[in-house]
Amino acid sequence: MRRQMVAWALASALAMTPAIAVDSIDHGTTPTTNLVVAGRFPGAQPSGVAALPDGRLLLSFPRSAENHGGPRLAAWHDGSITPFPNAPDQKHFISPLAITIDGNGRVWMIDEGTVAGDKGAPTPILFGIDPASGHIVQTIRLHTPAILPDTHVNDVRIDLTHGAQGTAYVSDMSLADHPALLVIDLATGAARRVLAGDASVSADPGFAMEVDGQMHRYDLKNPQMAQGNVDGVTLSADSSRLYWAPLSGRRLYSAPTALLADPGVPAADLKAAVRDEGEVGVADGMATAPDGALYFTDLERHAVVRRAPDGTLTMIAHDPRLISPDSLALVSGALWLTVGQWSRLPGFHDGRDLQEKPYLLVRITLPKP
Repeated sequence: MRRQMVAWALASALAMTPAIAVDSIDHGTTPTTNLVVAGRFPGAQPSGVAALPDGRLLLSFPRSAENHGGPRLAAWHDGSITPFPNAPDQKHFISPLAITIDGNGRVWMIDEGTVAGDKGAPTPILFGIDPASGHIVQTIRLHTPAILPDTHVNDVRIDLTHGAQGTAYVSDMSLADHPALLVIDLATGAARRVLAGDASVSADPGFAMEVDGQMHRYDLKNPQMAQGNVDGVTLSADSSRLYWAPLSGRRLYSAPTALLADPGVPAADLKAAVRDEGEVGVADGMATAPDGALYFTDLERHAVVRRAPDGTLTMIAHDPRLISPDSLALVSGALWLTVGQWSRLPGFHDGRDLQEKPYLLVRITLPKP
């Protein structure tokens, strides 16, 4: 009996003692399982990415941050890269950046026109390439007044619904404080600056974000993170609207391409037609799905976000290895994403190189509807 009483007393005491709990954590810190690293690059940083009909990916390797060797524009397949269109044509490229493929299958690439260490003004070039023949079929050099001494072209999309041969939209982030959208008539090569200096293409005043566990504020004169004005652009599925977002901001904007492509539209009317689409996060790369959904890289959350046609936001992948996730390409149920660690470059850290190579090419399997 005594033994039973002791056991009962001990059981009662244990029942009243709080269990040792495991503290809860933010579930967003656990990486999603739909992301795999498909390629690693120990030297040059991949930036732009686009998919060819034959299954190869195109990757751009800009030279504005570091004048690297190797291909400047390349085709990637099963872990290997080859110069695209071919090795001899590489001499035409200075610093390839964004890549896109139009509705007819033609490849378009915007070249920054500057190499690390250059002191002069950039000479941006828009290239059109026929992937079937491998020939450069169009070369449009951008000149003043469309570009300025501090121009920094970043992204490009091609609208085949306006203009005799189509219209290109290019973001000019600007290395100073003169951002704009560039509108290029592909038939004539004529280029115009639109919405120059507008709030929709400019960094948010006082913008701050977390980078590598530290908080930084937008600082034009002493940058401590990848920062800037209008960066990523994408078209709606029917090309009726252009979407864009400043890198140092969290809001998405859009405007009708019918107005953007028309040089006769007064600047005030175009500005009035800009629509604030709400917050999407700190976006860089963008991609459009056939159903009208938009995908964005989210630098602050090391993630990719989906914006449904009704504006609903869903985080579809996140992983701490997505350090300054860059460009996106949507290919049959998957997203391809380049990761270049741009926020760790010496230019953002008083000359200290904080990069931890290799750079990455990532494949994200999209959730089924």
